[in-house]
Amino acid sequence: MSLLPLPTWPVMPRAEPSVTVPVSVVVFMPIREVCQHMARISLQGPEANLDNPTFVEGFPGIGLVGKIATDHLVDEFDMRYYASVHCQGLPRIGVYRSGDRTVRPPVRLYVSEEHDLLALQSDAPIRPEALDNVAECVTSWLIDYDTTPLYLSGLPADRDTGERPDIYGVGTGDATALLDECEIDVPPEDGVVTGPTGALINHAAQAGYDSLGLVVECNPQFPDPEAASVLLEDAIAPLADLSVDVQELIDHAEEIREKREQLAQQMQAVGQEQSTQAQPLRMYQ
Repeated sequence: MSLLPLPTWPVMPRAEPSVTVPVSVVVFMPIREVCQHMARISLQGPEANLDNPTFVEGFPGIGLVGKIATDHLVDEFDMRYYASVHCQGLPRIGVYRSGDRTVRPPVRLYVSEEHDLLALQSDAPIRPEALDNVAECVTSWLIDYDTTPLYLSGLPADRDTGERPDIYGVGTGDATALLDECEIDVPPEDGVVTGPTGALINHAAQAGYDSLGLVVECNPQFPDPEAASVLLEDAIAPLADLSVDVQELIDHAEEIREKREQLAQQMQAVGQEQSTQAQPLRMYQ
């Protein structure tokens, strides 16, 4: 048996590799990779003319109180779709509404120039690995816009039918003075806010940025539009100097519960890191 000689490969000059390596490999691919891991907010229309606006956050959580309240503001004031939020860990899904063909990302910002109001609308839970990126990105953007953020969370509580839930206010920086002006109660016990809202409050505290956290008692098992209406009427409206009609939330409470029940169950199933909620510190430790 005879052995075949190994093929002879041409020897390239030593200087050639640095010249012939495709530019797309050296430059473009790393940039694309970095962009995929960066959180960013992209405007979707003309820049708004705002003067010290109020920002209302509506990430889903226990009772969906923040989401229901924020969604109501977007509808009530016919707020304009303003920007999309992108970062690693956010669900790669497209969201559309009945009667509208337009598909949008799951986390969006809306604006009402007339009311100096910004609102964050979210239609999906945020995975734990995305919380820090989202919170850092949103906080930086809010600082640039000189906003007063209102971060919303539900506090699981049992209450009788028709009983008005209690609301408590916390804050960072000098914003807590606004809570005193609007006569919003101080929390009666130590507590902690988890999920995306907790991450946002944490970043505001680290940055020394003025922000407010509003905690309302709510049903821990089902969507609670009644608690959301109290949150709007007793806290968001006076803090943002708004006149908000919440009668629709009350009149259509059962319909809202049915529509949002699946998302509420999903928020119950996920861990504390994903679900926005307030809870006593003793239960968190």
